[in-house]
Amino acid sequence: MNDTPPLELRGVVRTFRSGGGTLAVLRGADLVMQAGEIVALVAPSGAGKSTLLHLAGLLEKPDGGHVIVAGRDAGALGDNDRTAIRRDSIGFVYQFHHLLGEFTALENVVLPQMIAGKPRDAARQRARTLLEAFGLGDRVDHAPGKLSGGEQQRVAIARAMANAPPVLLADEPTGNLDVATAAAVFNELLHAVRAQGVAALIATHNPELAARMDRTVTLRDGRVVPAQQK
Repeated sequence: MNDTPPLELRGVVRTFRSGGGTLAVLRGADLVMQAGEIVALVAPSGAGKSTLLHLAGLLEKPDGGHVIVAGRDAGALGDNDRTAIRRDSIGFVYQFHHLLGEFTALENVVLPQMIAGKPRDAARQRARTLLEAFGLGDRVDHAPGKLSGGEQQRVAIARAMANAPPVLLADEPTGNLDVATAAAVFNELLHAVRAQGVAALIATHNPELAARMDRTVTLRDGRVVPAQQK
């Protein structure tokens, strides 16, 4: 059994230039996530949630500390290796689906697999299986513009999980949906994440959704702390 955490942040620091000085957003953030664990990230706007997600997803480099994905310290790697880890080991879900409008739902889920080198037939079968699991079996040939908001976000989640990444990062994944649709999509997201044993970090402002996850963390003074900690 592999006990290596899928995602680990150690003393992560991130600062930005602001006016004539610098703004320290993260000041030694630590976070360890285990396989199959779903963690809610709840913090006020401006606290650094998106920055933390971008660093965890290797979209930005920290100014200090370590971002370790599946045992590999990404900070010690070049851009090509970081891109490969991001492609193969990290799935992203955003508030807006960002689907490719010129492709069908099926093709949107096939593309990341083919970029990763998977044969077309196998990629299509995997995409179809995922979309069927999200209740979209009869919508696979529809373009995003022909799908409802909830259906588009389901496709986006399937796309994020297409390469079976050990880590899933989601930034307000249901924030653009009405209450009933958001609840349904979130149910399916939780089920899929648990079924595949993914370590998921989900940023949300919704306390009811956060309460359904395994634990909740927040950002305070640039560090990750349990949400209930004062």
